[in-house]
Amino acid sequence: MDSQRALAGGAVVVVAVALLSAAVVPGAVAPPDDGPLRPGPVHVVDADIATGEITGQTAELELFATLAHRGNPAENVTVRFEATDAESGLLEAAEEVSVGDLTAEGERRVSTTLTVPREGGYELEGVVYRNGTRVDEFTRQVSGVEALTPAYAESNVSFVDDPILEPVTVSIVDAGENRTTLELGSWLTAVGPSEADSLSVTFIVRQAESNVVAARTSVDAGGLQEGRSDTVTAEVSVPSEYNYYVDAVLTRDGVIVDTAGGVVNLDPTETIDRDQTEQEVEFDASDFESDDGPPDRPEGTEATAAQTPGFGPVVAVVALLSAGLLARRRR
Repeated sequence: MDSQRALAGGAVVVVAVALLSAAVVPGAVAPPDDGPLRPGPVHVVDADIATGEITGQTAELELFATLAHRGNPAENVTVRFEATDAESGLLEAAEEVSVGDLTAEGERRVSTTLTVPREGGYELEGVVYRNGTRVDEFTRQVSGVEALTPAYAESNVSFVDDPILEPVTVSIVDAGENRTTLELGSWLTAVGPSEADSLSVTFIVRQAESNVVAARTSVDAGGLQEGRSDTVTAEVSVPSEYNYYVDAVLTRDGVIVDTAGGVVNLDPTETIDRDQTEQEVEFDASDFESDDGPPDRPEGTEATAAQTPGFGPVVAVVALLSAGLLARRRR
C-alpha cells in the first residue's frame, strides 16, 4: 500500500512540475513550430505560336505561354523556350524568360521570340522552373516554315489558280516555214491594290528536248484593279516544228512573287504535257500539348519538431497512465 501511495504521489509531482513549468518557463510546453511554407503550384494551361518578321533566310516564331498559379507564393519562376530541328534534332534557338515571384493567384502571360532558319519544321518546347526545379512543360510542332513569305516577296497580284482556266495561254499568230509567231498570255488576279509601277510578267519559251531558251520577253503587269482578273499578252517568234515549255514569271521590283507554266506543241509527230506533280507546302502548327511536371505536394506547413527542452503535456499523461496501471497490478 505504501508503494502504491508513493508511486501515485510521484505521478502527481510530475504533473504538477509540468504545469508549473508551462506557467513559469516560457516555451517549456510549446506546440511544434511551423516550418517553411511550401511554394504554390505553377502549371502551363495554354501555349500559342505566331509568326514575326520573315526574311529570305530566317523566320521569327513568337511563343506565348499562359501560366496558372494558386496557393502559396512561388519564387523565382522562369520559363525556358527551345526550338529543335524536327529532322536533325539539333537545337536551333533557345531563350530563357524570367517571370519572377508569383504571389497572387491567377494567370500570367509569358512570351519570347525565337529566330530559326526558314526551312523545314521545328519542335517547340517550353519548360517551367520554380527555384531551379522543373515543375511543368509543353510542346508544339510547326512544319512548312519555308512556305512563309518574306515581306519583299509579298504581292496582292498573282496568277489565276483555277481548275478550268489555264494560267498561261498560247495561240499561233503566224506560222511560217521556218519560224512561228506565238501570242503568249497569262491570267492575273488582284486580291488587293496592285503595285502599278513595279509588277511585270516575263515569258520564257524553252525547247522541250534540249531545254534551250528559244525566246524571252517581258510585259508590264501593273494597274490591275482590286478584285479583278485580267490578262497580259506578248508575242514571240520561235523555230517551227518543235515543242516548247512556256514559263511565266511574275516579279515585283526584280523579286519573283509567283510563277506559272504552259506548253505549245509545234511538232506534228509528238506532243508534250506540262508536269503537274508539284507538291504545295503550307505552314502548319500543332495543337497545344502539356506534360505535367513533378506533382506538387499538398499545400501546408512542414513540421520541424523543434521544441524547447522541458516536460510537455504528453509526458504528464504518460506518467499518470503508468501510475494507474502499476497501482492496479499491485492490488
